[in-house]
Amino acid sequence: MIKIGEIPVPNKVILAPMSGVTDLPFRKLALRYGAGLVVSEMVASASLVTGSEESRMRSEGAGIRPHIVQLAGREPHWMAEGARMAEAAGAHIIDINMGCPAKKVTSGYSGSALMKDLGLAMSLIEATVAAVDIPVTLKMRLGWDEASINAPVLAKQAEDAGIKMITVHGRTRSQFYKGKADWKAIRSVREVVSVPLVANGDCTGFEEADLMLEQSGADLVMVGRGAYGRPWLPGFIAHYLETGEKRVAPSGRALAELIIEHYEAILELYGEHIGVRAARKHLGWYLEASGTLHLAPEGFVKSIMTNTEPETVKSQIYAWFVESESRRAA
Repeated sequence: MIKIGEIPVPNKVILAPMSGVTDLPFRKLALRYGAGLVVSEMVASASLVTGSEESRMRSEGAGIRPHIVQLAGREPHWMAEGARMAEAAGAHIIDINMGCPAKKVTSGYSGSALMKDLGLAMSLIEATVAAVDIPVTLKMRLGWDEASINAPVLAKQAEDAGIKMITVHGRTRSQFYKGKADWKAIRSVREVVSVPLVANGDCTGFEEADLMLEQSGADLVMVGRGAYGRPWLPGFIAHYLETGEKRVAPSGRALAELIIEHYEAILELYGEHIGVRAARKHLGWYLEASGTLHLAPEGFVKSIMTNTEPETVKSQIYAWFVESESRRAA
C-alpha cells in the first residue's frame, strides 16, 4: 500500500486542490464517491496565521480524514507558522504549493514562481517540514518555462529535505493550462525520487488515467478540472484502476438529489447571501457535464444563475433533471 509517511493512501486517485472549487462540500462529495485523497483549496500561509476568515474556511476539514491543507507563501516564517496552525486545527498532512500559475500568486513570488529560485523554494520546504510532526508534501510544475525544466532537481532536493510525496503537473508555468500536459516528462522525476509520485494534468477519464500512469511512471494520478460538475469522477477512476469497471455517472433523479445536496451544503458553509452566488459555477458545471446544457429551454440557465431564492433554484434543478430522465426513457 502507498503511504505518505505513515498515512496509508486508500487508492491511486487524488482530487486536486482548486481555488474556488475544492471547498469542504466538494471534498466531502468526492470522498463519498471514492476519491483516495482530497486536498483543500490553496491557503495563503500568512493570511491563515493573521486570522483571515476566508483562509480559515478554505482550510476547513471537519469530517475529512486524512485532512490535507495546501499552503502557499514566499516567506519561511509564515509557511512554518501556517503549517503549525493547520496542524493544531486538525490537519493530517501539509501540502506546499509550488505549482499555481495564476499571476496574482506568481507576482508575489509564490506558487510556480518559486521554481525560478530553488534556494528560496528549499528554504520554504525546510521551514515547513521542521515546523510540524505531520507529513509534508509538495506540488509543482515541470518548470517555469521550456528553457528551465527543473522539476527533477527540485524534487530530489525536496525528498532529501523530508518531503513525503511529490505531485508534478505536466506543464510549465508559461503554458498555464494550454496545450496538452506532458505525462512522459514527469518520468524524469520518477527516476530521481523514491517517495510516492503523483501525475497531474488532463486526467479527465478512465483511459487517460491508465495512460498517465504508464507514461509518467507515477504511483498515483490527480484529477483537477475534469471533476468540474463531476465530484464522483476521482472515485470512479480509482474504482476503474482497481477493477477495470467503468461506473456510470449519476443521472436523472439521483443527479438532481446530489446537486441539491451540494447546493444546500454550500449555503450552510457560506450563508445564504454568499452561498447562492458561490453555487452558481457548480450548477453550470453540472449542467455542462450532464450533457443537457444545450437542451435547456430559453431563460432556464439565466434563471438558476441569477435567482437569489434557494427554494426556487432547487425546484428548478430538480424538475429539470428528473424531466431529463423521463425524456430519455420516452
